[in-house]
Amino acid sequence: MRKHGIGLLVILFICFPKANYAQQAPPDTVIAGIYITSIHDIDFKQKEYVVNCWLWLKYKNKDFNFVDNLEIPQAKSVTKSFSTIDSSNGRVSLMMKLQCVMKDSWKINNFPFDQQKLRLSIENSQYDVNSLVFKADTAGRHYDPRFALNGWLIDSCVLQTGVKAYETAFGDESLSKQHMDYSNFRVRMTIHRDATGLFWKMFLGMYIAFLIAYICFYIHYDGIDSRFGLSVGSLFAVIGNKYIIDSSLPESSSFTLVDTLHGLTLFFIFGIITATTYTMKLVKANRVEAARRFDKRMAVLVLVAYILLNTWFIWQAANV
Repeated sequence: MRKHGIGLLVILFICFPKANYAQQAPPDTVIAGIYITSIHDIDFKQKEYVVNCWLWLKYKNKDFNFVDNLEIPQAKSVTKSFSTIDSSNGRVSLMMKLQCVMKDSWKINNFPFDQQKLRLSIENSQYDVNSLVFKADTAGRHYDPRFALNGWLIDSCVLQTGVKAYETAFGDESLSKQHMDYSNFRVRMTIHRDATGLFWKMFLGMYIAFLIAYICFYIHYDGIDSRFGLSVGSLFAVIGNKYIIDSSLPESSSFTLVDTLHGLTLFFIFGIITATTYTMKLVKANRVEAARRFDKRMAVLVLVAYILLNTWFIWQAANV
């Protein structure tokens, strides 16, 4: 029986050589955690922000060397101001203080009632997913609610791990496919702001310009030139206000709330100029009473429609 058993093993080895191969060792696990102390210098025009944080990593393989191999793909620049390493108990415990200038694509469709998602991820630039995988340390809070983000409210801060695919072998000719996967540790923070004060700061000039044009309905017909002058002046004031706001925002191909409110105001001021022209035509035709009634009706119609449309668009943007 023993000879038969040995013979069977030889046959299996010859017919199925792959069954004799040693299984690939599982990747080492890196426990990663983060505590964000500050997010500041949010720049919509340059599409960037700055984040200060503490990052800690725990792992067994000393070759990982995160001090030199730490990579933050979305960062424009990374400054490591402090780091400590404890390699006792057969495990490396690394603590680092980082300041990162992060790039991001801001969503400004509902600005200033916008909600943004800030993302930060880390990888090891030398070891792929076959050698290293991350595990998130989710204990405790991940940010300081008092100083983390001035002027904004933090809705959530989520820690996750995943795999980042690169469609290249980075020059490694031994790979049969031009594809490599790297494990990453990701932080996603969702933020919004109480934009009431900022909204009035930005759009107060526009609304005053509209009210100046709206006053034209109550100027006597003898001052018809003044009515035209005020309306045209208000038109240019709204255009100037739009250019000032646009100068602080990144370019966008979509129609934003800023574009909607300014376009609506320009349209209504044009309507006021058109109504004034018709009033002048009635006065020249000696239909003074008809001109007076027309002004009263248009004054009510323009004001109510303008307020309702503004309220609708602002409410829609604030409640997305």
